[in-house]
Amino acid sequence: MSENTQVTFPAATGIGSMPGGDAREAAKTVTGSLEDFPHLVELPARGPGADMIGRTAGMLVELYARVEPSGWRLSDRPGRDTRRAHAWLREDLDALEEFTQGYEGDLKVQAVGPWTLAAALELRNGEAVLSDPGACRDLTASLAEGLRLHVADVRRRVPGARVVLQLDEPSLTAVLRGQIRTASGYRTHRAVDRQIVESGLREVLGAGGSGPTVVHSCAPDVPFALLRRAGTDAVSFDFGLLTERDDDAIGEAVEGGTRLFAGVVPGTDAALSDPAGSVMGVRTLWRRLGLRPGLLAEAVTVTPACGLAGASPAYARQALAHCVRAARSLADNPE
Repeated sequence: MSENTQVTFPAATGIGSMPGGDAREAAKTVTGSLEDFPHLVELPARGPGADMIGRTAGMLVELYARVEPSGWRLSDRPGRDTRRAHAWLREDLDALEEFTQGYEGDLKVQAVGPWTLAAALELRNGEAVLSDPGACRDLTASLAEGLRLHVADVRRRVPGARVVLQLDEPSLTAVLRGQIRTASGYRTHRAVDRQIVESGLREVLGAGGSGPTVVHSCAPDVPFALLRRAGTDAVSFDFGLLTERDDDAIGEAVEGGTRLFAGVVPGTDAALSDPAGSVMGVRTLWRRLGLRPGLLAEAVTVTPACGLAGASPAYARQALAHCVRAARSLADNPE
């Protein structure tokens, strides 16, 4: 989307991952609970290739990866692990297509962003891709092309949908601070220049084409300003990790038209408060920032704090429904 266009989103959605290994059951839960803003599910419990790194590695164009004891490593040709990642993704897409017949509205897909992927994927020598600037550039270009194809496929399968591309970047702050450990564990990789990070994100966000984009991080100290400069339409984060140090960046983001995906519902089994109580912290933040209460519904989408892969199936269903009710509370009573 253009940087000057304020993008609207529905009031509640999920992050991506769900518990269990049944693609149809997960798609049915997500499309039933999040009628206005469902997402393509990820089911990492199925094993390698269904995990977030493996799934995204399977989307790369002309780059391949295989599973080693230390994690995912680039390889010369597609092998069993790549084929398995493709098979899991096809299964999830088929299930999504089945439960979105005739759907018109926003539909979110997720992939690991270029910097978390560069921190997690290994070169053939066992070091992270992050250690090699040239390899980072190649990985970014491959990911951008792979996501263009993925988004196009989803648009063909669900022609009434506006596809929203979410990049998961939990390691982004660590990359910026030089906190990613080398293979030996004794050193850390050098911090990547912020302009290079921003440029890589902008390139991959562009794979969304004309559709809106979101960057998600469930880590502390989300770099809101950098993400906005990179061109994302929304920032998704764990609301419980915010501190007052983030106030200025959040206020500037809201005033600049960036949507906040506020993760206020626990991602693992927990006793849930009433819906209004779940968004009390959001209202408190709004008052602290001096923002207009009526802006809340326009600026905030309610989500779980992170993915729901570690939750029980019953709690995952409950959490998604709770997000919808909490969002309704925020809209009905913003004060």
